[in-house]
Amino acid sequence: MPTHPHCRVTTNHVGSLGAIVIENELLSATILLDKGADILSLVHKRSGIDVMWKTPWGLKRHAPGVSSATSSTAIWLELYPGGWQEIFPNGGAPCAYKGAELNMHGEASMTTWDAEIIVEAGDAAEVKLTTRLARSPFRLQRAMRVGKGRAVLEIHERITNEGDEPMAYMWGHHPALGAPFLSEACRIDLDAATIVADDAYDPPFNPMQPASSYRWPIVQRDGRETDLSRIPPRSEPSACLGYLSEFRSGWYGVTNTELGFGFGLTWPTDVFPFAWLWRELSASSGYPWYRCAHTMAIEPFSTIPGQGLETAIRKGTHRTLAPGASVTADLNAVLYDSRTGISGISPDGHIIQRT
Repeated sequence: MPTHPHCRVTTNHVGSLGAIVIENELLSATILLDKGADILSLVHKRSGIDVMWKTPWGLKRHAPGVSSATSSTAIWLELYPGGWQEIFPNGGAPCAYKGAELNMHGEASMTTWDAEIIVEAGDAAEVKLTTRLARSPFRLQRAMRVGKGRAVLEIHERITNEGDEPMAYMWGHHPALGAPFLSEACRIDLDAATIVADDAYDPPFNPMQPASSYRWPIVQRDGRETDLSRIPPRSEPSACLGYLSEFRSGWYGVTNTELGFGFGLTWPTDVFPFAWLWRELSASSGYPWYRCAHTMAIEPFSTIPGQGLETAIRKGTHRTLAPGASVTADLNAVLYDSRTGISGISPDGHIIQRT
């Protein structure tokens, strides 16, 4: 296989699963081809730190799909290794649509993907991924690219309805951050104006009143204010699901001010007008977390709430693709240096430092 001094793609295995590593001199990403094309790890090479969270049970056995005879929520969670999932065509709770049972968080996050590796002479490397779903007539294509001298993982995506009838969908990205990167030294910067608490999810230590709307980042409940732009210590548990909206542009940055670097993400707001904020910070007792999960994710999404496609259709918040139609999106995952936070990220992944 051809390699390049600065940028390269290599095939690998993680446990029993086929994987690909795409990297340059600044970052490295591991993609699980046999499990949803999950981005299992994203490593900041200067520090050697992987910013992605890992579940306490880790990477489990390979399962190419979800049995309709078994709880898809339990299967999805059992096979959830942490990291970053592509959520499509269903987000949140399992449901039925046009005679198909759609598993929790969608088939794309569970199925196998094919890969084509491209390494260019111009100091860049790329991998092209594709999958065709079985329970819905969608084809998903993703190109992931790195270039010399930039700590940016470029993601270019296309989803096509290959059926001969309109198809509803939910689409999002679920990058869960974890220790040692995620800590009380982290601050969150973004330009959404509001956050609305989910109206059906009210776990212990929820700082938001269900269905309530707040101006980001301060929320209130029972007379207590919480700044959601800060990560509390493990001694102060917190769990919630909320929906960020009114973005002027699609970006956020999570900066660890002690480690001196951050993780940022950009996305097109016409495709993903919302971002789900999920916090599971040493809070939820019993299955599946047993108060040993300490993670959070800010998830660009087409649709709210995170209660499954059936609910989104009922509430009129779903998206629809006509027969033969496609939707595209360009995202950038950025690892950047900062000890003070950032003021923005341009659509092509350039950081605007806080002054």
